[in-house]
Order: sequence, then C-alpha cells, then structure tokens
Amino acid sequence: MNAYILTLSCPDRPGIVHAVSGFLFERGGNIEEAAQYNDHGTGLFFMRVQFACDQLTFEDLRAQLKAFAEPFQMDWKLHAANQPMRTVIMVSREGHCLNDLLFRWKSGLLPVEVRAVISNHRDFYQLAASYNVPFHHIPVAGSTKAQAEARQLEIVEAEGAELVVLARYMQILSNGLCQRLAGRAINIHHSFLPSFKGAKPYYQAHDRGVKLIGATAHYVTADLDEGPIIEQDVARVDHNCTVEDLTALGRDTESLVLARAVKWHSEHRVLLDGHKTVIFK
Repeated sequence: MNAYILTLSCPDRPGIVHAVSGFLFERGGNIEEAAQYNDHGTGLFFMRVQFACDQLTFEDLRAQLKAFAEPFQMDWKLHAANQPMRTVIMVSREGHCLNDLLFRWKSGLLPVEVRAVISNHRDFYQLAASYNVPFHHIPVAGSTKAQAEARQLEIVEAEGAELVVLARYMQILSNGLCQRLAGRAINIHHSFLPSFKGAKPYYQAHDRGVKLIGATAHYVTADLDEGPIIEQDVARVDHNCTVEDLTALGRDTESLVLARAVKWHSEHRVLLDGHKTVIFK
C-alpha cells in the first residue's frame, strides 16, 4: 500500500482527531502512526498522521483533503512517506557537519537525497566528489553578494530542493534569500541559543567561563540566529579548556544536533508554531 504523511495545524476544537481518522477510514486508510499537540497558549492544534492507502491516488487524496480541511481552517500538507527529501548543503571551511551528513545519507540513516553542495571555498570539492555529489564553488564578497545568492538560489530551484542545510556556512544570508527559503532552510549555530549569538561563540563562551557549551539547529530567518529552534544539545567543559578545546569538542555536538534536525525535518516531524516548533519524535 502507498504510505503517506499528513501534517496539519488549525484552531483547536473538539472532534478534530475523530474527523481526521474518520476521513482516512472512509477512504480505506490505515493509520500506522499518529501524534497530536494542543498549544493552550495560542489555541492551536497540531497533528501528524502516517497512514497507508491504496484506494486513492496522491492527487485524489490532496483534492479531497482540501475540501475536508476548509471548515477547520487547517494549514495542512500531504507527503509521500517513502520519497527522500531533495537536499542542498551549503558549507564554508568547517567540514565536520558536511562530512557527517554525507556519511549518514549514504549509510541510509537520513531520508534525504543530497543533490548538490554549494560553498564559497573550494576546500571540500573532493569530499563531495567522493559521494558523487555536484560541487558548486560560488565566491561571496560584499560587492558580489547579490549575484552569488542569485546563483545559489538558481541551483536550489534547479535541483528541486525541499531542504537547504547550512552546515557551518559562515555567511549571513540576505533578507530576500531568507524569505525565499523560509521553512526549508536549517542552520547549525555553535552555541546554546539564545546565548552567544553571532560571530565566534566559542570565544564568547570561553571569555565567560561557561561550564557547558552547546549547539543549536534552527530554521533560517532574516533575524540572525533567531529562527525557530529544532534541536539543541550540550557538552560539559571546565576551566582547563582553551578556545581550541571548546571548538574541537563542539564539533561532535554540532554534527549530532544538525543530523537530528535534518532527520526530523525530512520525516515531516517538525511543525512551525509561531517562533517555536512542535516536534513529533
């Protein structure tokens, strides 16, 4: 049977779960996984349902869902569960997250299809080539940033990318590009946000003598390091640690946090709730 994932959010009211399950049952759907959440602060209801159905085509399901969802004021999406998410990775000169994502992808640990790597440096063209992934070197300077971003977006759209991962891509995206990639671009920031935003967070952390360093995966927005947070983790440090020690230790945390965020997003487990996220693990 064809497997699908339905995600939705709408104003909360009694009977939504019953209505959704009844809609699927009437069309021969078999629910295999379901999760829900009521945000009492905003009055919104969130749901993710994975189901199998062979009585209707994907297009027919979408058409009937559109009519079903309207009275509930639902914001909904239907996905084919077994279709890998087309992904473009952007990187600068720190390659640990890129290397980790490529390995997990080829090992079958991430339900993605890496279509391209974009970088403002040439450092990792051989790494990309070893995975048979096209590598695009696009230098970025103040005077050429607009042209560089136009080329980046051209590649993203040409590859049909549903996800763009900033795997330590140490450039600030313009407001325009952030808007074009809204909801489909994930960044890894090497601190436990909202602490130590911006440049050189490990230097900031060392200067403050922290006992925990962290990493944060979040959606990219026009506000620097302010996007909705998907995943975070920490590692313990002490007064003996230098900036170099923090940086080395942090690489593992960054890679793990980014991989989890990419996995959950590509499995359609992350729903936006204003400036926050709801994650059905």
